[in-house]
Amino acid sequence: MFDIGNTLREARLRRDLDFRQLEQATKIRGRYLRALEEEDFDALPAETYVRGFLRSYAEFLGLDGQLYVDEYNSRFVTGEDYPVLRPRRSQPRRTGGGLETNVVLLALMAIAVMTALVIAAWKFSSGSTPPGRVSPQAAVPANPKPAGRKAHVPVAETRANLLIRAERGNCLLEVHVANAQGRAGKLLFQGTLEKGQAQRFVAKRLWINAAVPENLLVKLNGEQVTIGAHEPVVVLIAANSITSAQPQ
Repeated sequence: MFDIGNTLREARLRRDLDFRQLEQATKIRGRYLRALEEEDFDALPAETYVRGFLRSYAEFLGLDGQLYVDEYNSRFVTGEDYPVLRPRRSQPRRTGGGLETNVVLLALMAIAVMTALVIAAWKFSSGSTPPGRVSPQAAVPANPKPAGRKAHVPVAETRANLLIRAERGNCLLEVHVANAQGRAGKLLFQGTLEKGQAQRFVAKRLWINAAVPENLLVKLNGEQVTIGAHEPVVVLIAANSITSAQPQ
């Protein structure tokens, strides 16, 4: 167990750095860096930012970022807020499978019989055209269409195809697949997207957490969009919408 704030401050003073220099170098606002040194974690937007800023700040000062994140989790994060992995319980085996199988087979047989009867009745009715009359199936349409390519019917995009590029500087970024409740689900990316780097994500809905959104160039299904500026943002992105989301 060690003092997070004091060790960060001592490392900064050893390198003779002030908060203005650090803000330009790390792209983390000076007031957030000061809050980390004072262990005023409530001044930061959410726990996700605390961990990300703490890791980035410590590593920039030449310290072990993961060690500081672990110390923060052990001292300041409760069991309810910090995810705990639990072993998955095996599902009990079902009994009576033979009876269910027999019921399914009988239902399939009944469907097959009904289908055969319908086909036979259709063939009988379509094949009994009186002599001298032209069968409806043989009638030539009034305006026959020439053979060629089928007309293309546009299909509405149902997934968000998202391209994120660090255009103006680095950005701490976290991307998840959004679950049915609009919260973070499966993790797709977490880390610092450095200037010039890009990532593409495709999903029905995406949960995005960006620390410096003004540094990002974002394109949704080929169209450039804005997710925020000058403040960290947490947004939910679908194929045709961008809305605010709850932090993880």
